[in-house]
Amino acid sequence: MTTALEKVMDALDIETYLVCKDANEGKQLALQLGREMNLGDIDIMYEEYDGYGMRVRLRKYVYRPSNHYNWLESKNKDKEQGQ
Repeated sequence: MTTALEKVMDALDIETYLVCKDANEGKQLALQLGREMNLGDIDIMYEEYDGYGMRVRLRKYVYRPSNHYNWLESKNKDKEQGQ
């Protein structure tokens, strides 16, 4: 059975607002959040500190460029089967 995660083309993004004292603490909290969610290595794609906290967008790559893409493999199988 195919999972939805196998159909992700590239990455998953998580956006949230973290209450923190400064931008440095916000970055640390963002990375900690990724670890607590068992995401492994994540990238911080966006950050904006406003004095009360920080808006962050985290990205977990499922497939980085040049990886083996499962979604492409299933598409090729469909073509071979005439679907």
